[in-house]
Amino acid sequence: MTLIIYPLAALAEIAGCFAFWAWLKLDRSVLWLVPGLLSLAAFAWLLTFVPSEAAGRAYAAYGGVYIAASLTWLWMIEGQRPDRFDLTGAAICLIGAAVILLPSRT
Repeated sequence: MTLIIYPLAALAEIAGCFAFWAWLKLDRSVLWLVPGLLSLAAFAWLLTFVPSEAAGRAYAAYGGVYIAASLTWLWMIEGQRPDRFDLTGAAICLIGAAVILLPSRT
C-alpha cells in the first residue's frame, strides 16, 4: 500500500506547491490557489495512511520519494530533463528511504 500512497502524496504535494509557484512566479490567477490548497490537503491526508507507528519515520522515508517525484515533474511538466547528478542524487535518496522504511521493527 505504501508504494501507492507515497507517489500519490508526492503528486499532490508537488501539484499544490506548483500552484503557488504559478501564481507568484508565473503571474497566473489567484484562483490557482484553490486547487493548490486542495492538493496540499490531499497530500497531508494521504500520508496518514502510511503504515508506520511514527509520523516522523513516515515523513522521512517519504522525502526520498518526493525528491524522485520532483525530478519526474521537472521532466514531464516543465520539460527539463534531469541530468546525471539529479538522477544519482534521487537514487541515493530512494535507497535512504528504503533503509528507513523497509526494516521490520519489532
